[in-house]
Amino acid sequence: MSKLIDNSITIFEALQNIKNGKYVMPAFQRQYVWSMEQIEKLWDSILLDYPIATFLFWRVDDSNVTWDTYFCNFLSDVTFDSRKTADSVNYELTSINVKNTDTAILDGQQRLTSLFLSLLGEANIRPKNARKNSGSLIRTKLLIELNKNKITIDEEEYNSKKYDIKFSDKIGKLSPTQFELKDILSEDFQKEATRETAIEEAIANVPADSKEYARNILQLLYNKIFIAKLVRYTEITDMKQDDALEMFVRFNSGGKPLRKSEITMSILEAYWPSARSEFGKILVDSYEKFDTDFIIRSALMLYGDVVKSNINKGIAETLKNDWSEFKKALTNLERLLHELKIDVRHFSSSWNVLLPIIYYIYYNPEYSNNIKAVRAYLLRAIFFTYFQSGTTGKLQQMKSYINSFDHEITIEMLDQINDLRVTDGKIEDVLNAEKGSRVAGEVLYYLSLDWRNKSFKYEQDHLHPVSRFDNSKPHTISMDEWKKWRSMRNKLPNLHLLEGRSNGSKNDMRLIDYYNDMNDQQKARFHEEAIISNDVSFEFEEFEKFYEKRKEIITTEIRALLG
Repeated sequence: MSKLIDNSITIFEALQNIKNGKYVMPAFQRQYVWSMEQIEKLWDSILLDYPIATFLFWRVDDSNVTWDTYFCNFLSDVTFDSRKTADSVNYELTSINVKNTDTAILDGQQRLTSLFLSLLGEANIRPKNARKNSGSLIRTKLLIELNKNKITIDEEEYNSKKYDIKFSDKIGKLSPTQFELKDILSEDFQKEATRETAIEEAIANVPADSKEYARNILQLLYNKIFIAKLVRYTEITDMKQDDALEMFVRFNSGGKPLRKSEITMSILEAYWPSARSEFGKILVDSYEKFDTDFIIRSALMLYGDVVKSNINKGIAETLKNDWSEFKKALTNLERLLHELKIDVRHFSSSWNVLLPIIYYIYYNPEYSNNIKAVRAYLLRAIFFTYFQSGTTGKLQQMKSYINSFDHEITIEMLDQINDLRVTDGKIEDVLNAEKGSRVAGEVLYYLSLDWRNKSFKYEQDHLHPVSRFDNSKPHTISMDEWKKWRSMRNKLPNLHLLEGRSNGSKNDMRLIDYYNDMNDQQKARFHEEAIISNDVSFEFEEFEKFYEKRKEIITTEIRALLG
C-alpha cells in the first residue's frame, strides 16, 4: 500500500538535489516545453509571494525499481528558438543507483527544470534563420532590473509581470543596474557575514532614489531561494512503476496538457528508451507523413487490445524484441499496395484502414496469394466508410474474422460482415456521393489507378458544367425532370478527375464543346479515362441518358473493384 508524505524544502535545496543526482525524472516524462516568458513569470510569481503549486515526488528504492528501469537526468542547458520556445530535446536516459538517487519527479518537471536552468544551467537563443543543429547560438542571461525608474509595467495587460525580469542576449551591453539571478548563489551572498556588502556592491550603480528598492529586491530574492520553503511536495513511497505511470497520467495537469498519444509514447519509452528514435527511422520516405500514433496502433493491433488502447510493459517489450518483423510487415504493406498501383502515402491521414492488412501480412507469410481479396477489403472499407465510427471495435472485429479464417482475408469473410457486404443499397449510396465528399474523391481515385500520373495534381470536375444547371431548363423537358437533373448534377456519374491545369482551362465550357476541341487520339483517351460509353451523346439536352449510361458503367467498374 503506497504512503503519502507531505513536506517542503527551499528552492536551493531542491536544486542542489538535482545537481547532486538525488532527483531524476521517470523515463516516461515528456520533453521540456516551457518558453522564456513562462520562466520569467515563474520568478515574478515567486517574488510576488504567489504559490507555485505543489510537486509530486516518487520515492524509488530497490523494492520498486529494477536495474533496467530507466530515468532521465534534468537538463543543464536549453536552447530557445527565435519565438522564445524551448527546442524539443530528448532527455538522456540513465539507470540509477538508489543509494544516491532516491526521488523521481512525477509532477513539477517543467517548474523544477526552469528553476534549475535559471540558477545552475545555461540558456541560448538560436537566431531566426539558423538551422537547429548549426551551432549558431547566442548566450542569454536571466536578469532583473534594480533601477525602479527604468521599469515600465503595463498595468492594463492581464497577467503581466510586476517585476522587470527577462532574458537578455545583449550580454556585452548589460545595464549596470541589471542583476543576473544566478549571481545570488555566490558565496558572498550566501554567507551572513558578507551578504550586506555583496548587496551594496550589486547596487553600486543604482541611482540613490532606487537603492532601497534594489536592496529589498535582492534581500527578497535571497529569502525566496534560501529561506522560504516554497517547494511543497507530496512524496509517494512503496509504489511500483506501473502505478507511477498511472499516477503520472492522472496528476499531469500543469503547463501544456498532454494528448493521449503523447502519454502513450512516454509510457512506451519507459520500457523501451530508444523507441522514439527507432520510430523515426520508419517515419521517413513513404511513411514520412504518418505519425507515431500509426506505429503504436499497429503494435496494439498485432500484440494487444486495440479497444483498450493501453500500452503496457508486455506490449512494449514484445514490440522491442520483434522490431525487425514489425518493420518487415510495414515494408511488405508498401509492396502489396504498390502491386495494386496504390501509393501508401495516400493513407497518411487515414491509416486505420491499413491495420487489418498489416495484421494479415504479419501473421500470413502467403499474403500475396490473396491480393484481390485484400483490395476488396480495402475499397469496401473506404467506399462504405467502415471506419467512420466505432473504429477500435471494428479493428478488433477484423482481427477476430481474420483469425477465424486461418489468418486469411477472403471475399467469403467480407460477405459475413454486414458493414462490408456489397449490396445494391450500398452501391447506390456510393453513386450518390457528391462532389467534394470523401467517398466521391476516393472512388474517382481508385477508378483512375490505371492511367493517373503521380506527378500531376488532379481535381474533381463536373463533366456537364454545374453552371449550366443554374440557367433556364431545356424546352424539351418538364419542370419535374429539370428538378431531377439539378439533383443529379453534383453526383458521381457527372464527375471525373481532371488534371488541375486542364480543369482550369475547361472551366464552364459545355461538355460537347470541350469534347469537339479534341483530336481523335484525345477523344479515345477521354472516353477511357472518364469511363464514358462511345455511343452516348454529349449534348446537354441528353443529360439524363448520359448520366444513366455512365452510372451503369461506373457501377460495373465499382463492383469489380469490390470483388
